[in-house]
Order: sequence, then C-alpha cells, then structure tokens
Amino acid sequence: MTASARIAAEPGRHDHARKPLLVLVHGYLGGAAQWSGEIAALSDRFDLFAPALPGFGDAAGAPPLTSIADFAAHVLDQIDARGAERFILLGHSMGGMIAQDMARRAPERVERLVLYGTGPLGAMPDRFEPLAVSLERLRREGVARTAGRIAATWFVDGDSAPGFALVRDIAARASTDAAMAALLAMAEWDGRANLGRITAPTLILWGEKDRSYRWPQVETLWTGLPNGSLAVVPGASHAVHLEKPAIFRALLDDFIGAGALAPG
Repeated sequence: MTASARIAAEPGRHDHARKPLLVLVHGYLGGAAQWSGEIAALSDRFDLFAPALPGFGDAAGAPPLTSIADFAAHVLDQIDARGAERFILLGHSMGGMIAQDMARRAPERVERLVLYGTGPLGAMPDRFEPLAVSLERLRREGVARTAGRIAATWFVDGDSAPGFALVRDIAARASTDAAMAALLAMAEWDGRANLGRITAPTLILWGEKDRSYRWPQVETLWTGLPNGSLAVVPGASHAVHLEKPAIFRALLDDFIGAGALAPG
C-alpha cells in the first residue's frame, strides 16, 4: 500500500474547516490501496477516507460481515468516528451496493453520490458467471486463484492489463470467510425498491464492457434514481479508474468538484 492510501485508510478526525470529506468504498475483493491514484490526485482539495472493509485488504484479519446492511452500518460508524456529519460518497461494485444503503439510511448526510461499476441488484444478472459458481469455485480453488481469475475480468485486456497485478494482489489478501460471506451477502441484497429514496445528486459511472454489471442494471439505476446522471466510458470494463484513469478522474472531478459541499 502506498503512503497516501495508508494515511487515508487510517482512523482520524475530519477537519470540517479545511476540506470536504470524500469517502471511497471498495468492492468485493478490493481494498484501500486501489484508490492510491485518486488519493494523490484529489488530496489537495478533499479529505479522503478509504476504509478497508472487514475481511479485505488491510482489514483481512477482522471478522467478516454477512450483509450489505452490516457493511453500510460499519462504514457509517467509521465516518462518525472521524467526526464528519456530511460527506461525498463513492462506492465501487459491491461498494456501490453499500453506498446505496448508506444513502438510503442517511440521506441528509450524503452531499453527492457516485455509484461506480455497480447496480441495484446484488445477484448481478448476466454477470460473467453466477454468484453460486463463484462461491463453489472459491471453495474448491481458494482465495489466491479466485483473486487472479476474477480480477482478470475487471479489465478489457484481462491479466495483461497494467492494473491487473495491483487488484489481484489486493484481492488475494481477503480472508476465505470474508470472501464467501460477501458473495452470500450480495446474493441476498436487492436495492431496487429503495432507489426512489436516494435523493442526493448521483453520478452513475460505468465502463461499457463491464462483465460484472451489465447495461440493464445500470439503466435501472439511471431511471430509478430521482437525481441521477450517467457517464459511460468506452473501451473500459469494471476497473475504469485503472484502465482509463484520466477520464475517470475528469468525470469525478467535474461531478464532485463543481458541487463540493462547503466545509462545516
């Protein structure tokens, strides 16, 4: 993990008078280190917090959580511990499900919301493989092999993509129990009925070749959210921030930079 990612992931008090807080929630088999580029690019204007979810990345030794609601409550508790009332929220993949649940629970606290490479249904119809298959292969092959196999699907160029080794190595750190529990948590989660309750201005950011979340999922977010806008990145898959970093950061900066909450 880079120094900047490590600092952002550590607990600390939010300085209300200095910078708005931007919370980056990683997805399945992710970790705080995947956001090092965003932390470096945005830390001059935002207080960035990239927590490691229990059982993953730097928190691999923590007991796993078993529902998307539990993950959402956990991240909100961590934000509370930093002393922040309002924040900008970005969730990637499973982290986007968590972010949706956070925005539903605390709509007055989420100033802006970015739902990146995600959808409103945890079962992920038309995913590159059903979640039940991923669970069975995880049991049979273990976390390390699963990390490499799944991480390759996040890039148009598969395991030859420049960002592949980073996400593979982060993914391989997950505990087996957490990796299994998270698959089951996603399979049981359905946020479609709550989309109308998410009132924050929302950017839906999606790579057109994403093999985890297909267009019908993204379209449901776009049409179901009261205040949603859509950005589709051509020639990118599930890890847009690593495949097309300049485009990703330009879209992010345009959305959160222009409408960043006033410190306080």
